[in-house]
Amino acid sequence: MKINGIHHVSALTANAQKNVNYYRQILGLKLVKKTVNQDDPSMYHLFYGDEVASPGTELTFFEIPMLARRLEGTNAITRTGLLVSSEEALAFWEKRLEEKGVKKEKTSIRGGRPALLFTDPEGQQMFLTVEPNGHEAGEPPVHADIRAEFAIRGLGPVELTVARAEETTRVLTEILGFKYKASEQTSHGMMTIYESGEGGAGTEIHVIEKADGPSERSGRGSVHHVAFRVKNADELEKWHDKISKAGFANSGVVERFYFKALYFREPNGILFEISTDGPGFTVDEGVEELGNRLALPPFLEHRRSEIEHRLTPIQS
Repeated sequence: MKINGIHHVSALTANAQKNVNYYRQILGLKLVKKTVNQDDPSMYHLFYGDEVASPGTELTFFEIPMLARRLEGTNAITRTGLLVSSEEALAFWEKRLEEKGVKKEKTSIRGGRPALLFTDPEGQQMFLTVEPNGHEAGEPPVHADIRAEFAIRGLGPVELTVARAEETTRVLTEILGFKYKASEQTSHGMMTIYESGEGGAGTEIHVIEKADGPSERSGRGSVHHVAFRVKNADELEKWHDKISKAGFANSGVVERFYFKALYFREPNGILFEISTDGPGFTVDEGVEELGNRLALPPFLEHRRSEIEHRLTPIQS
């Protein structure tokens, strides 16, 4: 029973079409599932990943039209990492982002690896980092302008900024089994790095403590939650028992059709999810069909006409 890295990261967007235009056309990610928020089917839930929708490669977005902008603060997921396979690839992205007018910083070192920090059009803070042989790297998404060896291949480290780091790290290490890796000074304060599973960029959580200032006000560009990978439903049930016995209110195991999930908040209020690797996003679509049509779990299929009527069509 162990956490095997990052399963997915879910963020907020105010405009699904513009979101697709950016993440598909600029970053070259594959839209692997065009579906809805299962708790509120009136909104899109978009999943981007590698070419075959491998676990650990998905960056997802809930669309909430007219969503106000995010106000930066603490007690939030403040930066999301994405993986490339070489420094040559990182140089390609530095040039490409500049040509596309993406707000970015100079390449630096983060978590002991070369990294390129940038911001998406709605203000979400992200970075590209190099992991040459990471077991968590997926299959390069096919894109006309991006060679396979330069493609983004999965999720990298996820940064949390919290008011009381000790309480968050206790959950990571004592409950979820993360291991301390290193500490590093950043422009935002001291960052402590924890890794899970076999280690590597796609298994890391970076924690920065910021004891003063307000908490983040959620809005477009905010990250809603981070999900951690576990092998299967049997393991997830054991995690449910462990988290419940530790005194954390939680969702219980939730059936999401593409995976099963368990939700709880750590002491600084950040939403954590634990999710199974399977059955995966190809359970209802072949690899070639991924993201081409609105996919609904079976329990929502009888409402397809109603749901499609409420959604603005997306061209991907």
